[in-house]
Amino acid sequence: MDNTRRSLIKAAAGLAALSSFNVKAQAGGSYVLGTLFPMSGSVAELGTVFTNGVTLALEHIAADKMLSRPMVLKAQDSLATPQGGAVGMSRLVNVDNAPFVLVGVTGVSKAAAPIGARKKVVMVNGGGVSPELAEMSPYFWNLIPLADQEIPPALQWLKKQGKTRVALVYVDDPLGAAVLRQLKSGLPKVGGELVGSYSVPPGMEQFSAIAAQIRQTNADAIYFASYGSQQLQIIKQLRDAGLNQQLLTYSIGSLPSVINLPESEGLIFTTQLNDLTRSDPITSRFISAWREKYKRDPSSYAQNYYNGAMLYAQLLAELEKTGQDVNGDTMRAAMLRIRTFKLAGGDIAFNDNGTSTMPIQINQVVAREMKVVG
Repeated sequence: MDNTRRSLIKAAAGLAALSSFNVKAQAGGSYVLGTLFPMSGSVAELGTVFTNGVTLALEHIAADKMLSRPMVLKAQDSLATPQGGAVGMSRLVNVDNAPFVLVGVTGVSKAAAPIGARKKVVMVNGGGVSPELAEMSPYFWNLIPLADQEIPPALQWLKKQGKTRVALVYVDDPLGAAVLRQLKSGLPKVGGELVGSYSVPPGMEQFSAIAAQIRQTNADAIYFASYGSQQLQIIKQLRDAGLNQQLLTYSIGSLPSVINLPESEGLIFTTQLNDLTRSDPITSRFISAWREKYKRDPSSYAQNYYNGAMLYAQLLAELEKTGQDVNGDTMRAAMLRIRTFKLAGGDIAFNDNGTSTMPIQINQVVAREMKVVG
């Protein structure tokens, strides 16, 4: 059994245990934390990483006795589709009564946000990167830099490397459309050119024809914007076709399945600052606990969803201290009042438009490990 499948089974078992505990804890007046992650299908690896970050945070919240009542998890599988996102979010707000929901994947977030807004449920995204996720609703916040924050540093890196001709392979969904817009507008600013852009439908896994077209462009670099098994096939088939140009992508490159792929050697990807050498107590505790539990370094996604659960706990602690009810309005007011939160990886400041401010780092896959190069 491969490591990814083994991780999925462990995550599913963990969710089952948490779900059975939730039913018992509800009667005691617990705080409900909802998650809307892709737990099945071709992008289930994302849901596993997201969930592992959340469950580690729940362990730390309980151990620290941060709250007067227990926090319990209610999980829904988004299936990584807008329809799945809408169905799952409806259940979280109408059946599970979750006042705070962690989400990921752009299309899912866009479908779920209006449902959350109507119910005044706080939603926090740590995985989707489309700039459309800014200002989704007064109750929607982003813990991850969006594409308009991630892509400019990547383009500056390309400029320094003297690579000005870029081809793009992008999935035909809101994420891909956002990356296309960013490259079209950003490349001319650094003296670059988008020499070819190739849209692929979700689920497509044959790219030999696209590889042949890219070869004709004489591109210096190839940027891809996809996820799940599709991105792995893009990497593999471009390399198998003899395209040795520099490959680049966004924070999805931090997933173990990408880093462990032999054809990913040399891949450049951006993430928010994910400094594994930080010594502040919050970060060092997260990193050491993650390494002990999962036997590898945490990705930026793991950090984001650990932080998402810890953010909820900090907001709840603030409301307990001030004697306020727990609802979307009181949590939103607390977020705007506090603004900057001490979380794993450093302080994170939230802006009025629902985005957060944090440094971006450039990473490269070297011998199946992530190396920071800028």
